[in-house]
Amino acid sequence: MHNFSEKLLGTVISGSLSDGFVMRINASIDLDHLKAGTFVSICGSEYRFFSMITNIALQQLPPELIQYPLLRLSGASASASFVGQASLETKDFLYQQVKKQYLHATAILRPMVALNNTLERSPVTSIPGHFSPVLAVTPQEITAIFGSEQQDPLTYFSIGRPLEMDVSVCLNIPKLLERSNGIFGKTGTGKTFLTRLVLAGVIKNTSAVTLIFDMHSEYGLQARKEGSEGSFVKGLKTLFPHKIALFSLDPASTKRRGATPDVVIQLSYQAIQVEDILSLQQELNLHPTACESAYLLEAKYKHNWLSMLLSSSDLKQMATDVGCNLESLSALYRKLKQVQRLPFFNPDLTRDTVIDQLLEYLQSGVSVIIEFGNFTSTFCYLLLANIITRRIHALYVEKTEKFLGSHKKEDEPRKLLITIEEAHKFLNPQTARQTIFGTIAREMRKYYVSLLVIDQRPSGIDQEIISQLGTKIVAQLSDENDIHAVLTGVQASHELKTVLATLDSKKQVLLLGHAIPMPIVIQTRSYDETFYATIAQDMPKARLDQLY
Repeated sequence: MHNFSEKLLGTVISGSLSDGFVMRINASIDLDHLKAGTFVSICGSEYRFFSMITNIALQQLPPELIQYPLLRLSGASASASFVGQASLETKDFLYQQVKKQYLHATAILRPMVALNNTLERSPVTSIPGHFSPVLAVTPQEITAIFGSEQQDPLTYFSIGRPLEMDVSVCLNIPKLLERSNGIFGKTGTGKTFLTRLVLAGVIKNTSAVTLIFDMHSEYGLQARKEGSEGSFVKGLKTLFPHKIALFSLDPASTKRRGATPDVVIQLSYQAIQVEDILSLQQELNLHPTACESAYLLEAKYKHNWLSMLLSSSDLKQMATDVGCNLESLSALYRKLKQVQRLPFFNPDLTRDTVIDQLLEYLQSGVSVIIEFGNFTSTFCYLLLANIITRRIHALYVEKTEKFLGSHKKEDEPRKLLITIEEAHKFLNPQTARQTIFGTIAREMRKYYVSLLVIDQRPSGIDQEIISQLGTKIVAQLSDENDIHAVLTGVQASHELKTVLATLDSKKQVLLLGHAIPMPIVIQTRSYDETFYATIAQDMPKARLDQLY
């Protein structure tokens, strides 16, 4: 079992299954090269325990050594009064003796996965013995645990590599699509880059489609490369021209960027329901009584409630007719008046054919990106996302119920991943229980629809929802509340909190959750010409033919 030709990092000296293990670091190891988040392999008698270094500490020196001044010897520090007058050679010799007897460091290891002799993966249910050797992990172990894109490109998608290693770490895409997921990080940590990377993996796996609410027009066409003046990266529409349809609220903006949208969005007032307004309650500063007035209007005028409100010339009479408070109705009128200023709402439309077109694309296996162009206000984003997602959810509930009744494979809905930015606006504790996004997040895969939420403030998302996210991709976070929020419901959260604090601000993330066998810190995959070529080469042609 043991291959001592591998690099020996240290030996296990204590620990437990619940608290992790303490490794005494080999005296020959340069401590500068050991990092929190690095993986090691503890060699037991029957299993290798694949473990993460969560903390590193210097052992405390005996008091009789501490009281003497430190001397820099051979690039390290030693304490001893009797070496003060010795020659350099004597100092070095005495330092080595002191180092062997007193100076050593320890690391805390959190076991994540057990591997047997044939590299089969299993949960950790036993422990290694005293003085079990701790070795650097091998590429074969990484591949055995995280899978290989080369061996199974329809299941695995390479998202990066472990720190200090040149081997791929893969997401299990089918498992990713089983639940809602989140990408988190403070501003400037590359969340858009990460999202584009993950979505490329989802689109490449042709068993699912994605709907992206692209608030800043960064996912469809080319976008500016972060940190590079004048450099651009390809958008998903450019990478997958036949697998993505581009919908636009602002066709002039899309054309200025060198493309023509597949569909220009025009919606009727009838598309807006009272439930869509609830998520705007904080954004519009609406009092609860104003929302009650909206329900009374809907009860009387049905789908025409908003048209009747905005066209009313006598709000006092309308308040009397529907039985609501005049001041609340007036406040609702003032707040929703801005709908009339949005050119993509057409009061003359009686049917929302655009939403029908969008649903047809999704059902045929084509993903959809909705570009907002210059309409980047939170009001526009929240309103449109709620309108469309509510209709999609209703369709998927209907299709799922039909499938459960017929048991026919052709009736089974295609999995859908809905991507939203500024997720705390949709999923905060005040609105999460009243909006369609909160419903989808809680239902998980029940109706074949899941969410990919992107946010720099995970602490603003309802705790119940964030704890149910299946997979989390976490870039650097500095706020204590945000760190606590992303680790809600995660085992060994205290140790992972230490690991999170060590992440670089760019291209390093912590992966954890359902689509990854164990938490791991990675250097993210480059989104560049090499990536574009790999995507084009690895596209599963057979499945594409089935789609089109």
